[in-house]
Amino acid sequence: MLSIIEQRQSVRKYDPNASISKEQLTKLLQLAGKAPSAWNLQHWHFVVIYGKEAQQKLLPIAYNQQQIVDASAVVAVLGDLEANKKTDAVYDQLVAEGKITKEVKETLAKQIEQAYTNSQYARDAAFSNASLAAMQFMLAAKAEGFDTCAIGGFDTQAFVEAFNIPKRYVPVMLITVGKASAPAHPSYRLPINELTTWVE
Repeated sequence: MLSIIEQRQSVRKYDPNASISKEQLTKLLQLAGKAPSAWNLQHWHFVVIYGKEAQQKLLPIAYNQQQIVDASAVVAVLGDLEANKKTDAVYDQLVAEGKITKEVKETLAKQIEQAYTNSQYARDAAFSNASLAAMQFMLAAKAEGFDTCAIGGFDTQAFVEAFNIPKRYVPVMLITVGKASAPAHPSYRLPINELTTWVE
């Protein structure tokens, strides 16, 4: 796993003739979905832009970045502003299997509903938790021999309108996935001591 982390880079030039199957993408999404999330509410939704026609539709929304159409697919990672609505789906099976009690589920449900009375919390949680799944997707893709690039530069409102995204979801990022046709740009990483504060 450590080698995958070391190898992953943001690839912006893809082989336009390389493909990824729906089965391969589904596997990557399933792995992404194993990311941690607050209360296990899985605050993400994936919109898969698959096929050149759909990618051409996305191209102007992503400011005509060539990687959008050259990649084998693009995954839009959305954050769920109403993840609290998943509470029953997440916990009822655990109650039925005897893994938690009904009382524990009710306690957790109250905590969740209280948190979601704060719209800023809901938005922050949508972004932070969906980003965990996005990173996991990129690492899984690298492990399976694919390259990726996370893209924040796109017109989120135009995306919502063009792809009929319900108000429940907020676009977090796009991720191109495919086979690199050129190495990633070199990048410099700051010394970790400049990015770390120890409290003892």
